[in-house]
Amino acid sequence: MIHIIDASNRRHYADQIEEHFRIRHRIYVEERRWMELERPDGREVDQFDTDDAVYLLALKQGKVIGGSRLVPTLCPHLMSEVFPFLANIRGLQRGPDIVEWTRIFVVPEYRGRESAVLHTVLAGMLEYCLEQNFSAITVVMETWWMPRFLELGWEVKPLGLPTMIDGMSCIGTMISVTEEAWRNTLAFKRIAAPTLVDRRHGPHIIKERRTNHV
Repeated sequence: MIHIIDASNRRHYADQIEEHFRIRHRIYVEERRWMELERPDGREVDQFDTDDAVYLLALKQGKVIGGSRLVPTLCPHLMSEVFPFLANIRGLQRGPDIVEWTRIFVVPEYRGRESAVLHTVLAGMLEYCLEQNFSAITVVMETWWMPRFLELGWEVKPLGLPTMIDGMSCIGTMISVTEEAWRNTLAFKRIAAPTLVDRRHGPHIIKERRTNHV
């Protein structure tokens, strides 16, 4: 299950948030070699890990096995502050109904063709966005993600041309948030809905609402 963590309930997930920062460092710095993110404390934390960030963490027996981060586009975010040139054709997409998606990961032992963790994180992200009435998400991503998202039937629009950054082909995109994309993602790995645990406003709020539509 994917747990929704924001400023309202982060204190209840303090251990998991700390674990996820250290996992991000292991994946992005030690594994992917994004050395500009290296920190001596072994935690990958940037200027967008603020109270405005929402973390969607896949937990198994209280341990983090995957996750992602969402940041409102009306706030400073990765594309606006670091990579605005990746939106040099359609321009930056900002609004109360658009959120930026970053820092998706799955720990190594839960990767592979037989694992459903990645697609559960993807489905949870779309499910959360549907619940929040977001119409789109923006993403700075490596171009090899594009065919994987298109395979899921997602509507992905480039905001600019692919650009080489530190030896990686990267692109800024906007992805439409739709029920169809969510359902396709669930079906791809036969994931049961709902995927979310929301302990911000009382138990089972999302479960009860989404179950009526599946």
